[in-house]
Amino acid sequence: MTTRTGTRRQAGLTALYLGVFAALWFSVPKAEPPLHTVLLLGSVAALLTAVIGAVVAGAGSRNAGAPPRDRAADRRYLLIVGVEFALAGLGAWLLALAGWSAFTPVLVSAVVGLHFLPLAPVLRDRLLRPLGLAVCLVALVGLFVGLGSSALVGPVVGTGVGVLLLGYAVMALFRARVSPR
Repeated sequence: MTTRTGTRRQAGLTALYLGVFAALWFSVPKAEPPLHTVLLLGSVAALLTAVIGAVVAGAGSRNAGAPPRDRAADRRYLLIVGVEFALAGLGAWLLALAGWSAFTPVLVSAVVGLHFLPLAPVLRDRLLRPLGLAVCLVALVGLFVGLGSSALVGPVVGTGVGVLLLGYAVMALFRARVSPR
């Protein structure tokens, strides 16, 4: 059973990591106003969420009764994230070689979405699965947009994934705040 301290620490880490990555996704698209302004505000909100997450995680790890680290889960986490980065990097490189670098955000978002599926049991957060599927859906929409129109893929995928990650980061903080003692 996860203690309240462990839950708050995990929620803080979730908000920290996803807040930072949401800000990165908001910076993917090159956009003109008013979308540029919206993306900038999204980045600021994501970074503020990350800072709050860091504070919550720090407070959770300082409190007595914090659960001990699970070294096996840490190794699985690092393996999953390492594979994610390797696949995204290799895929982006192959797309660039093929002259399809405009579709890099689609590939990377699909890899990011898929990586949440095996992370859900490792992090003991079943809601990462729907997040992963939603991120994959954004990748699919970006693919269809890129193939079916002259619209740029970056704004579609960057905005969509940024909103999903920011929303999940904020939700993690609220879940920790209202979790039972």
